[in-house]
Amino acid sequence: MAAPSPAKLALARGVGALSRMRGGGATSAPGRVLMRIAPDAIAQLGSRLSRGSALISATNGKTTTAAMAASVLEQAGVPLVHNQAGANMAGGIATTLLGAARPHGRIAGELGLFEVDELWLAGLVAELGPRVILLGNLFRDQLDRYGELETIADSWERSLAASSAQLVLNADDPLIADLGREREGVLYFGVEDDSLALPGLAHAADAKHCRRCGAPYVFDVVYLGHLGHYHCPSCGRTRPAPSVIAREITLEGVRSASMTLTTPEGSTAVRLTVPGLYNVYNALAAAALTSALGIPLETIAEGLQATRAAFGRAETVRVAVPGAGAPREMRILLVKNPAGTNEVLRTLALEPGEHDLLGVLNDQIADGRDVSWIWDADFELLEGRVRRFTCSGSRAFDLATRLKYAGLDPSLIHVHPDLEGALALAARELPAAGGTLYALPTYTAMLALRELLIARGEAGSAWS
Repeated sequence: MAAPSPAKLALARGVGALSRMRGGGATSAPGRVLMRIAPDAIAQLGSRLSRGSALISATNGKTTTAAMAASVLEQAGVPLVHNQAGANMAGGIATTLLGAARPHGRIAGELGLFEVDELWLAGLVAELGPRVILLGNLFRDQLDRYGELETIADSWERSLAASSAQLVLNADDPLIADLGREREGVLYFGVEDDSLALPGLAHAADAKHCRRCGAPYVFDVVYLGHLGHYHCPSCGRTRPAPSVIAREITLEGVRSASMTLTTPEGSTAVRLTVPGLYNVYNALAAAALTSALGIPLETIAEGLQATRAAFGRAETVRVAVPGAGAPREMRILLVKNPAGTNEVLRTLALEPGEHDLLGVLNDQIADGRDVSWIWDADFELLEGRVRRFTCSGSRAFDLATRLKYAGLDPSLIHVHPDLEGALALAARELPAAGGTLYALPTYTAMLALRELLIARGEAGSAWS
């Protein structure tokens, strides 16, 4: 395999420059062009990384987990090549490597840290030959694109069988845990804190049956969706014992969370600047990955505590409201499937008082055309906790209907499909004494919302 020639690299970079001139982020297009003219570009450029690469995949939390791992590795002084803008298909990985490539076979970094879309994992494992693969969770998401969870799990199992990478797996997710049962050297992570246990499985929970014998699992503890402690009463399969563990977890509304982190080195307290049990799981995954890469526990804790919210994931911005004086605070909490949405709603429920919310529901390809998943999300958690809910996006009326059936007073629900108008209205209607607007956008809605904020100078670019 010949390395991409300087001319091909220059051509692909030119595409990126043109895209940026037109106002785009150029996070994938240059890489797609490079792969067309140099099909082995990812493998060739990846081979320049002296410390190899680490891949992260999951349905929920890839971007945040990767950001946390990057913070730890930077704290450790490891030069990274990282797709921090979140472009996680092959084009995005190729663009990231292209941006780091230097003349004479060099590259500006030692370790590749790449979050990877679930459907692209198998191909990128084959091309990059990673040192470590972290798999965080599998939740039902975009069924029109991904299919059922077992389909993804089977694809991952086949690709991992041909890889020598060390696996870092979530012991609390039965589908993920199964991928390491026949393999040596797997590093498992999990939560052990019964104070956070839910009453039982949610009605929309996934992964309820043993893949070995098909019998229903018994869940001894449920933390999030189908994540928890489980065993099969038929064949005896149980949750693997994790060696990277979160205990003594405290959730502090939409602002922060803390835990006692245990690794094979020992235990230490960690305070996160991002909220929710879902981010505890993300931090735990990042800790396990970086532990597998040989980073000391003290450095892991420092890096996790230094992490700030990834764009659109518990990100806080200040929104100007003409005639209202000081800008108003808005927190952006991405929602894209039942499991993730339920955790956002649980986190909001920890905040005292009634809330102003802006929900933006889109049905573009990257969101999933089928938005029926909103009926599996527990919006009932908001009953009695809403001061005003503004619905926007291409499926704004669907969201409003769901909220009505969740028990919200219809007088509190306002529909404004145009995003810019909806944001202005929701921010203007905040209490005069101040308050926070909580934005709950789906994926493409989050990108559109941030583009609007960037154009107004109220948020920074994800790729700047």
